Amino acid sequence: MAFKTGVAERDDWSYSPTVGVGPLRFGMTVDEVVEAAEILGQTKVSDCARDHAIFSPTWKVEVHRRGVAPSPPAVTAYVSQVVGLFCIAADAVHGPQVAYDGLPLVGRDLSELESDAIAHAEAMDVHFRYTPEGYAGPDDPGVVMRGQLVGQVLRSRPLFMVTRDGANTEWDSMPSEEYHVIGQSTA
Repeated sequence: MAFKTGVAERDDWSYSPTVGVGPLRFGMTVDEVVEAAEILGQTKVSDCARDHAIFSPTWKVEVHRRGVAPSPPAVTAYVSQVVGLFCIAADAVHGPQVAYDGLPLVGRDLSELESDAIAHAEAMDVHFRYTPEGYAGPDDPGVVMRGQLVGQVLRSRPLFMVTRDGANTEWDSMPSEEYHVIGQSTA
């Protein structure tokens, strides 16, 4: 499974709530994430800032596409000392495509994704939800939609998550590095 450029050429990764995305499984250690990710590309491990004292030390594993140097991470995985892998972020430009019940989530224009999420919910007689910032996505607590500025367009950068130590929800578990629109601060 190699990462490919262009939205039409993206690898397809499956998402299983509370289980994982593609080859990454929630609960993995840093070493297990690196081992699983190395078949996809080069990895870089770094410490995350400890912005909230309730959380155990956390590491960020960035996976860069093989053969593209330098490139932004295609996937960023966050691993807590206590619960292991708890968050997987797919880059809007370089990341694999991940769908939720047939609805593509990665690299979409956020206004188009909202229209498609509404149409999907009506057709399937299910719900959809908005994040506090107003991004629409599936009604699944394990999927948190984020924005990533690509040129002049805000594109979707989904986070696939489980709760981490000391948190009540996935939203509470979100790594501080993901609290901004990638490419532009919201603070």
